[in-house]
Amino acid sequence: MISKLPKWVEYGAFILSFVAGYINSIGLLGFEHKAVSHLSGTATLLGINIINATTGSFFHILLILVSFLVGATLSGFLIRSSALKLGRHYDTALFLEAILILISIPLLSRGYLIGHYVISTACGLQNALATSYSGAIIRTTHLTGIFTDLGILIGAKFRGEAFDKRKFLLFLLIISGFILGGSSGAYFYYQFNFQSLFLPTLICISIACAYRLYSAKSVS
Repeated sequence: MISKLPKWVEYGAFILSFVAGYINSIGLLGFEHKAVSHLSGTATLLGINIINATTGSFFHILLILVSFLVGATLSGFLIRSSALKLGRHYDTALFLEAILILISIPLLSRGYLIGHYVISTACGLQNALATSYSGAIIRTTHLTGIFTDLGILIGAKFRGEAFDKRKFLLFLLIISGFILGGSSGAYFYYQFNFQSLFLPTLICISIACAYRLYSAKSVS
């Protein structure tokens, strides 16, 4: 049951989905209109490029996919469990995400494609921070699964089953965080170009520090 999830999950899910929506909007506006926080559309583009035989674009898109996988792999190595629990290396993963975003800023500003791969790695790392625990699927970098689970939850309610209000709230927070992040990312990108990525960098560092302090306080 989702009731077993720690109380800080909702706050973290909202903030991380905000970060993902923010980064993804900048990706769509500035990375040749390519999403980097999720891979469904990117994988479709890869298939299209196979037919079009555009070698350069094919390898570029492939490396975005591989970079996301590398980020998820790093997260899996650091956290070593899908169960949300204080004391795990979420702060380390978030610090690493912040470093990756920070590294991508000068690369993207200079038009280097490697910047796309670095930021995609950051998104893959974030998405793997929390996976499946107590029946709750938590994905903060894309919304397809969240909308699907939300629909299942509403459908079960119409069927007469007990309505899980906390899960419903969690899904709404993730959706609203992603959309708000998208709006904020677009606004700041128009103002500051890729320098706008300093904001999600600071957010990741802040929540990593907050988590470390909260974890240490809870243990003591």
